[in-house]
Amino acid sequence: MKRRKHSRGFSLLEVMVATFIMAVAVVALLSNLTTSLRNASRLTDYDRAAMLARHKMDELLLVPRLPRMQVIEGLFDPSQSSGLNARWRARAGIFEFAPGSGPGSQVLERIELQVQFENGGRAKSFTLEGFRKRYLQPDEPPPEPFNGAPL
Repeated sequence: MKRRKHSRGFSLLEVMVATFIMAVAVVALLSNLTTSLRNASRLTDYDRAAMLARHKMDELLLVPRLPRMQVIEGLFDPSQSSGLNARWRARAGIFEFAPGSGPGSQVLERIELQVQFENGGRAKSFTLEGFRKRYLQPDEPPPEPFNGAPL
């Protein structure tokens, strides 16, 4: 009986195939990692814009009388927005009221806030709505329904 001689180590072909498989795996892993980091950056910008929008909505809800059905707008302070280039537009109007409402009547006011920001070189926007109860003042005109025209 002949004994077969076993070689120790790997052949050149086995090493080349293993190296190729590892290279493909590393390239795929790095590609997925880059995509994940890009998505995380986009989500961070969106979260920052949402936080700014909530803060601005809180400010607007605290203003006793906003001009009715007029668009007001402004820019977010870059120091507050961590460098995010963002702007806002808002409009307030009477959303719900009882027929024949006049001064001293309670109404439901709707505040619509649109936030625009840049994300990855593209302009993005979203809209928030806030509602509050308030009483009509003597110098205010009678309420009209809030029209749903876009900002």
